Amino acid sequence: KLFFDLSPSKIIGVTGTKGKGTTSTLISNILESAGYDVYLAGNIGIPRLDLLPRLKSTNWVVLELSSTQLIDLHKSPHIAVVLNITTDHLDWHRDRDEYVNSKTQIVKYQKDNDFAVLAYDYKDSRKFSKLTRGEVFYFSNSKKVNGAYVNNGRILLEIRNKKIEIGRVENLLLRGRHNWENVCAAVCASYLAGASINSIKQTVFSFKGLEHRLELVGEVGGVKFYNDSFSTNPQTTIAAIKSFSEPITLILGGSDKGLNYDEMAKEITKSTVLNSIIIGDISKKIKKSLQKSGYKQNITELGYPKTKKIIEEAVKVTPKGGIVLLSPAAASFDMFKDYKDRGNQFKEAVKSLR
Repeated sequence: KLFFDLSPSKIIGVTGTKGKGTTSTLISNILESAGYDVYLAGNIGIPRLDLLPRLKSTNWVVLELSSTQLIDLHKSPHIAVVLNITTDHLDWHRDRDEYVNSKTQIVKYQKDNDFAVLAYDYKDSRKFSKLTRGEVFYFSNSKKVNGAYVNNGRILLEIRNKKIEIGRVENLLLRGRHNWENVCAAVCASYLAGASINSIKQTVFSFKGLEHRLELVGEVGGVKFYNDSFSTNPQTTIAAIKSFSEPITLILGGSDKGLNYDEMAKEITKSTVLNSIIIGDISKKIKKSLQKSGYKQNITELGYPKTKKIIEEAVKVTPKGGIVLLSPAAASFDMFKDYKDRGNQFKEAVKSLR
């Protein structure tokens, strides 16, 4: 709140249940490539209040904004980006309605010359169009919209009677269909901020993503290991497993945030997950959801093991050509300091296999 009151710079705010860090970083990188003085702040980058003394009216600030940061906000950013909105943080918010309503602050106070860039594929995100006075654009991984979208494998930008092809999704270094949405959001927002098409293209197709988000750690004995420790809810794990066609050994579990795992279990049952290794406080809750969904593959409950033990178990059951995927769908605090500690321990355990 204080940052919005005191900042002289134009602000691009990014919110959503997941994808905020990836999208914010990509927007910042595009603007930097285009020659703008840009700062990335919020939950990633520089702490906001530390940034204030450096800022000028010519700067751009890209802010990653969570529901807890938005709930008492009374100003909105010049460009508001709203990604997927599902359900999260029910350990903090009273209910889902409060969680969704907190995010509406990002557009509520926009003026006529502001922009809202909204995820068309999510009903709750689309509803934000009715709450802003700014000009509304959309992004989608499958539907033609006024904004940025994917069609026949091509990323297209269609704004103000211009239609521009950015490139093909197969050339992205980011893995997963959910990242198409993040890319389209960043393309649209950075273009509205004034970035050139060349800067957008160069940055989008060289961007490798962030640590702990579907991060390829390495390959050992014909098995690839992916660190998706940032996944702390079922939706992100669903997105992760949909990113692969190879046989998957999935490492799940952690501390409970009051979330429901039935939908995730159904998606796991339909997927290429051949082995589910479950750890932590919610292991029984996840196992129950998997059994309820009719999952017939291997389920291994390990309780609260050392990370090395988890990896050893995963190696035993994963076929050559398969994937070991850490995508916990839960918070980390029952066994680790935070998601970074969880991901780093996973990476160290994989390195020890070589």
